[in-house]
Amino acid sequence: MQLYFLRHGESQANIGGYINDDPSKSVLLTAKGREQAATAAQALSGIDFSHAYASQFPRARQTAEIVLAGRNLALIIDARLNERRSGLDGHPVEVFNGLVRPDPVRIKPANGESFLEQMERLRGFLDEIAQLHPAGVVLAVSHENPIQAAAALAGRDVAAAARGGLANCEWLRLEWPLQAPTSCASG
Repeated sequence: MQLYFLRHGESQANIGGYINDDPSKSVLLTAKGREQAATAAQALSGIDFSHAYASQFPRARQTAEIVLAGRNLALIIDARLNERRSGLDGHPVEVFNGLVRPDPVRIKPANGESFLEQMERLRGFLDEIAQLHPAGVVLAVSHENPIQAAAALAGRDVAAAARGGLANCEWLRLEWPLQAPTSCASG
C-alpha cells in the first residue's frame, strides 16, 4: 500500500504557539493554512487516491476537504491519526518541548502519551489500512508528531523522528509495511 501522510495547514494554534490536542476544540486553519492546503491539493492532483483518512481535529479535516475537493472520495475520520496526547492542551508548545527534551522518545507527560506509545497507535492504523487496502493509494491527513511516528515505524531512527519536524502541508510518502519514507514539500 502506498500512503501519503499530509500534515494539516497552518492553524490558529500554530501561529499562537499553543498546544491543541483536544479534537473537540475548534482550532481551525488560518488563511495561510487554507492556501497551503490548496497548494498541496495542486501538487497532489495527479495522484489517484483510492481512500482518504483524517484525524478528528477540525484543522486536519479542513485540509483534507481542500485536498479532496472535486474528487469523488469519502473522507474517513480515524482517531488514531490524532495529535500526540500531551496532557497540556492550551499550554505553550515550549512547555511540552521542555518536558520531553531530555528523552523525547520515552517521556510520557501526565495524562499524555510517549512517542513510543504514539508509534504503537500509528502501527495499529497502518496495519489495519494495509489489510483493508493492500493495493491502495491512501491519503492520511494528520499532525506533525504522528507523521514523525509513522516515519520511525517505516525505518527512520526513532530518536531523530521524535526530534524531527515537518512543515505545514508537507507530506511523507511511504509504502507499508516497511519501505523507506521520502519527504516532499508542497510549495
